Amino acid sequence: MAVRPIRQLGDPILRARCESVKRVRSPAVRVVADDLQDTLRSLKARLGRGRGLAAPQIGAPLRIVYLEADKPCFLVNPEITDIGTEDFTVWDDCFSIPDLLVRVERAHSVKVTYLDLAGRQQDLEAEGPLAELLQHEIDHLDGVLMVDRPTGLDPFCLRSEWDKHYANEGRHGVPSTRETERP
Repeated sequence: MAVRPIRQLGDPILRARCESVKRVRSPAVRVVADDLQDTLRSLKARLGRGRGLAAPQIGAPLRIVYLEADKPCFLVNPEITDIGTEDFTVWDDCFSIPDLLVRVERAHSVKVTYLDLAGRQQDLEAEGPLAELLQHEIDHLDGVLMVDRPTGLDPFCLRSEWDKHYANEGRHGVPSTRETERP
């Protein structure tokens, strides 16, 4: 178990599609899972924020996500199986691009299938902030970053400016929920 450094924008591992985990119960997967947990908890203690971390952010090109939303949860080989039709706009932030927030549009609800660390298939239905978090972390597994999904006018904001102008609204303070057709 170790706290690993967070890979930053420009590191090629953040732009690669991660490999599916073949042996979920292997010791190597357990090491990555423990390191994800230790690293996120360290970041939360130091910065006072953080709800999730994807394996490529700590240098492991595997399809593993660790969340601390309602309760701690590891998702191995997560896949979005259904996306709701209602979208909302959010100021997204990322440990891999710490000085920037990006306004992105996310689905308000998603369904995700994944394996837990015991190798059992699980299904998760999420709405609002948890759905946004899942989309953000699964994007990481596909080599997609929040800077690839800007929306609206002035979608980029330095964290220092955001803290001054938008922090009182919260990350989900941008009112633009709308209905949209999805293919």
